[in-house]
Amino acid sequence: QVQLVESGGGLVQPGGSLRLSCEGSGRTFSDYTIAWFRQAPGKEREFVADISRSGRVTHYADSVKGRFTISRDNAKNAVYLQMNSLKPEDTAVYYCAVKMHPAGDSTRIDYYDYWGQGTQVTVSS
Repeated sequence: QVQLVESGGGLVQPGGSLRLSCEGSGRTFSDYTIAWFRQAPGKEREFVADISRSGRVTHYADSVKGRFTISRDNAKNAVYLQMNSLKPEDTAVYYCAVKMHPAGDSTRIDYYDYWGQGTQVTVSS
């Protein structure tokens, strides 16, 4: 079992920044790929970014490339999502998730095994 807790969401104006955190417990956090997904009202949950076990490999959705940065601190069992130049279309509940098995496409939602409860991000003036 892996427990995940997200934090750092809130209300921000367009062009602003937020930093989301995901803290894990229950297993050796550094053994797994971790990702951020988001779900806007009335839409399906979508991939945002993922980071490999070592932190050396990352992937981003085209919609956030150049604006968001994913990072991790395995000593703290934490993964972060720095979000800059936020847009109203970034408004969503953001979830972190753990991919237990090394094989499989890390951008696909169905490869993830454990999820946090989500944190709301609202971008509005």
